[in-house]
Amino acid sequence: MAIPTILLVDDEKEIIDMLAIYLKNEGYQLLRASDGMEALEVLQKEEVDLIVLDIMMPKMDGIEACFKIREQKNMPIIMLSAKSQDMDKIWGLSSGADDYMSKPFNPLELIARIKSQLRRYTRLNVPHVNKDHELEVDELTINTQTHEVKLEGKEIKLTPREFAILELLVRNRGMVWSSEKMYETIWKEAYYDSDNTVMVHIRKIREKIEPNPRNPRFIKTVWGVGYKVE
Repeated sequence: MAIPTILLVDDEKEIIDMLAIYLKNEGYQLLRASDGMEALEVLQKEEVDLIVLDIMMPKMDGIEACFKIREQKNMPIIMLSAKSQDMDKIWGLSSGADDYMSKPFNPLELIARIKSQLRRYTRLNVPHVNKDHELEVDELTINTQTHEVKLEGKEIKLTPREFAILELLVRNRGMVWSSEKMYETIWKEAYYDSDNTVMVHIRKIREKIEPNPRNPRFIKTVWGVGYKVE
């Protein structure tokens, strides 16, 4: 197993040095940053497994940095703050942090929380190499086990209904599905002619996976009949 890399982000050098001693004793690899902007620069160059992120820092504080990190990364983030008010904790967690500790703190408790977050992160991100769970249409990949959809390697967020429709069409490539048949298969309810639920869902899926929804590449319309994936 690869040795986890921890990014410590704090403008107080004494805290960074102190934490570095404990973390190195646990066998972790360490990276350092003194503010949010520097942390973002480190993340552009290095693979990081967990971030310990102070809130009160110059240039870019921890809250803003956390929001920006969460736009692209999903590794655990533990917030540190000299403030202990509940609202500060809420702000930290709502910005995307996984845990929160108030200064001063016990380094051994922080180590325990780091280990807990890494165990959880590793368990939830075990790579799935079983291709039996993957459906592919050109650069579009559907993992039926994890319910992940990727287009050219980039994850596409679909609702459960949208995922079910896309999976149904891809599993039955070349087969035309009417709105009625699709609705009754997925919703398991009677279909009414005036119901445009399927059409609305198809439109939303196209907006997410099609480079040009007006000229769809994946989900084709067979006029007067239904939809299919070729």
